[in-house]
Amino acid sequence: MRLYHTQTSPFVRKVMVLAHETGLASRIEPTHLRPMPMKADPVLSKENPLSKIPVLVTDDGPLYDSHVICEYLDSLHDGPKMIPSSGPARFRALRVEALCDGILEAAILVFYERTQRPSELHWSAWIDGQTQKAEQALDRLDEDAKNFGDAIDLGQICAGVTVGWLEFRNVLGDVRAKRPHLATWYARFSERPSMKATMPVA
Repeated sequence: MRLYHTQTSPFVRKVMVLAHETGLASRIEPTHLRPMPMKADPVLSKENPLSKIPVLVTDDGPLYDSHVICEYLDSLHDGPKMIPSSGPARFRALRVEALCDGILEAAILVFYERTQRPSELHWSAWIDGQTQKAEQALDRLDEDAKNFGDAIDLGQICAGVTVGWLEFRNVLGDVRAKRPHLATWYARFSERPSMKATMPVA
């Protein structure tokens, strides 16, 4: 399987952490691309017309969107599933994933506004609005972290990747300072081999 990726993408890291946790990482061949939001990448667009990463190219064709790829990878192993098959556990994991994806989407918009637009064109109301959404969602994630157990699921993977990317890019400042439950949990989770193997590199 070929994975189109960049080492700085949190959505790529979500896929790769799950791959390491399920023993599938060695079956994935990373292919580095660095698409930009202002222009479609011609190589990437051949596999994903949205020209977004990650894209996993399989024998049955390309898969895109990190959740779809995670669902696919989770179907390939016989160990504990990262996405519970049914019941409350499934929807807790999916809800945390949706929360974390939303945090990242808001924070990435702030990051691009600050780094890709000329400073004289920065839209402060946009930055403030996206920051508020990300901050209040992080407060909810802090509450969710109280109930994170020892069993790893996709929700926890997403939480770890989200905190990691926010600290890597320093988009929102110290996200752990006022969130003790998230801070305590992340200090443990970030020591997992899957997290250390997938550290973002600028």
